[in-house]
Amino acid sequence: MNVEELVRDSLREQAVEQAPAGPGFADRVLTARRRRRTRTLASVAAATAAVVAIAVAVPLLDSGKDDVRPAGLLDGSGTSAHPDQSPPRDLIAAGNVALAAYYTAEVVAQTDDRGVNARTYWLLDQRTGRYEKDDRWSFVAVAPGMKTAAVLERELPAHRIGLLDLTTGKVQRWIPVVPGVGGLAFSRDGQKLVATTYGENPDLRKWVTSSDGEAAWMSSFGGQSSRTGFLVLDLAGGGGGMWNKVPAGRDINGREDFAFSRDGGLVYSRIVGERAGMQQYYELGGDAVDAPANERYLRWDVDARLSPDGTLAAGGLAKEVPDKSYSAIRDPRTGKEITKVRGGTLLAWVDDHRLIAWERTAGSELYRPQLVLVTIGSDRTVPLSGVREQNVDLSRQEWEPVFAER
Repeated sequence: MNVEELVRDSLREQAVEQAPAGPGFADRVLTARRRRRTRTLASVAAATAAVVAIAVAVPLLDSGKDDVRPAGLLDGSGTSAHPDQSPPRDLIAAGNVALAAYYTAEVVAQTDDRGVNARTYWLLDQRTGRYEKDDRWSFVAVAPGMKTAAVLERELPAHRIGLLDLTTGKVQRWIPVVPGVGGLAFSRDGQKLVATTYGENPDLRKWVTSSDGEAAWMSSFGGQSSRTGFLVLDLAGGGGGMWNKVPAGRDINGREDFAFSRDGGLVYSRIVGERAGMQQYYELGGDAVDAPANERYLRWDVDARLSPDGTLAAGGLAKEVPDKSYSAIRDPRTGKEITKVRGGTLLAWVDDHRLIAWERTAGSELYRPQLVLVTIGSDRTVPLSGVREQNVDLSRQEWEPVFAER
């Protein structure tokens, strides 16, 4: 194995799918719980290791009048940009989308040839609008509405999921789970949570030396994922979920988390190898199915996916000229390119015409991107963050954004 292959495998592993955001249901659940002080949690592990049933009772929603967050964080309008900050220290947002968190990662050696790619998160403090380090968690998924996050503790696979109140920084509920979980994602409406189960830590790394004597941390430990399947938690009040075994195979990397389809009726995960860039979809009961018609041409490496109204699909890099990149905007049902928009990597839709993207810094030979706001039909970009340095050390990962609808 040569260095190029090592680099390609490692970079491919670094991309982690995020579920699209939507109206904030689960975020308001914890506020209702604090008011009513009614708490019910039921988690039933089946007698065999093959099946797990989960039931989570959640209080009714309230009006949100007890929300203590600043009005500027809640109103979902305007742009908050800090082009002098990288990583960001203060709120970055545009329209109804905000940077809810970001993380860095670094391989922590356990033995001479075995390590773990450990993440460190910075979460948006809901009271101050600043990002604060919170090193308690190995994985964080922020719910639509940005008041709740689902979290996993440092040791993976984890056997409980925390529901973290982002206004207080305290875990308000623990949900026991079996088998162990390594990844989480909310549905677009915030009512469901999909947990990806693993037999081993999905972030294991192995120190591999190539035939020419060069060495690097490999992203897939042993060349095959330990992923075992997924379970879906119904956060809307009383719904149960069964654990579904999904064979890992060799067409996925060490970490391949599940996320929800647009309507929340299916889950999917990315595929590598001959079908690289595509996804395999599953019914919530575990059966593999074809992709929905409006998601057939989406790619796992483009986080933005469908526009809010569902009529446009964010595509991959389509064109590069000196100091500029352009990505494709496609018809989601045909895959046909409709137009191009500025930006090298499309991260999140702000509305039906604007997106947040990574775009390279002009005048630099290195790839030094910054978060920018781009508009379909315009060549103008609005810087949102400072410039992120190019990462040349495969044992480290520069800050990666986590967006959510506010």
